[in-house]
Amino acid sequence: MKPAAEIGQPLADIDTPSLIVDLDALTRNLKRMADTITDSGTDAKLRGHSKTHKSPIIGRMQMDLGAVGVCCQKVSEAEVMVEGGVDNVLLSNQIAGAAKLDRLADLNRRAYVPFCVDHLSGIAQASEAAVRAGVTMNALVEIDVGAGRCGCAPGAAAVELAKAIDDTDGLRFGGIQAYHGSAQHIRAYNERQAATEGAVTMARNTVALLSEAGFRCDIVGGAGTGTFRTEAASGVYNELQAGSYVFMDADYARNGGEDGGAFDIFEHALFVLATVMSQPSPDRAVVDAGHKTCAIDSGPPTAFEMPGAEVTRISDEHSVIELGNVNDRPQWGDKILLVPGHIDPTVNLHDTYICVSGLHTPDARVADIWPVAARGCVF
Repeated sequence: MKPAAEIGQPLADIDTPSLIVDLDALTRNLKRMADTITDSGTDAKLRGHSKTHKSPIIGRMQMDLGAVGVCCQKVSEAEVMVEGGVDNVLLSNQIAGAAKLDRLADLNRRAYVPFCVDHLSGIAQASEAAVRAGVTMNALVEIDVGAGRCGCAPGAAAVELAKAIDDTDGLRFGGIQAYHGSAQHIRAYNERQAATEGAVTMARNTVALLSEAGFRCDIVGGAGTGTFRTEAASGVYNELQAGSYVFMDADYARNGGEDGGAFDIFEHALFVLATVMSQPSPDRAVVDAGHKTCAIDSGPPTAFEMPGAEVTRISDEHSVIELGNVNDRPQWGDKILLVPGHIDPTVNLHDTYICVSGLHTPDARVADIWPVAARGCVF
């Protein structure tokens, strides 16, 4: 199959629909996160969430700027990261099933790959895999700090699981996972802050109880793009698991910032390039990117820097854009940039990143092409 782009091509010659990385904005986002954490004056380190980018290349870029490693959700993602040169990968998720745990134990022969537990059965099964492989694996106890998804209750229940880990062959207690995922997209800053401070309190109290029981938490992990500053300043969290900041999506752009304005500390750096393939009326443009190109679980994509435009309908291969009072309307054959509503599942729909330098300039050209290496790694 002929590739959608070649290195050195101008932006206008890239075939569509294609996943575009603004290489300059990505670089600035990575540096801005690293500098923000450094300037916070805390001991917290970034452990960027690779479920967003699925790329060892970006993971290594994060580590070059001071990240301790990456985290991911699936064993297969961790395998791709380790094979791609990332040797410190936290599985910030529970792993069930002997086949998965055997692969996890094998990874621990080659790299540091801790994982999460929230149930005694998970501890027992992980122990069996570790013993079969002849390795010791680090297990973090996940606590539910408000997300209502995985995790045991904070406090005493976490201490009991830590004791079970400590009493089990092949495992070592490594700390706690305390991520409040649903807080990341609370729109009002004050409400988002309050939810995150509640999570910090639960994490702090759990760490204190663990310490009283004789357990040291090497990792207290959590935080995301919407809340990382609060966790960094807490003095409790020492690993920050922000992921979306590398690219930013339309949904995060709807969050409110600390000053009452927009949540704009990071830039949009990931786009779907699409072509206007039909123009049934002057007020409507239809582009060649639909469900198979953009995830819409967090809303439709938005037309980049086209105020007044609205994506109103999406089908498999089409998006309908109502142009309303847009002044500079795209014409048939024009190419436009769409900002995905949700980055993570959008990335998983594509084989490659087409990395463009000078994206928003007349000299925009393809600087590199990267594989979405962990695409489809959902097991």
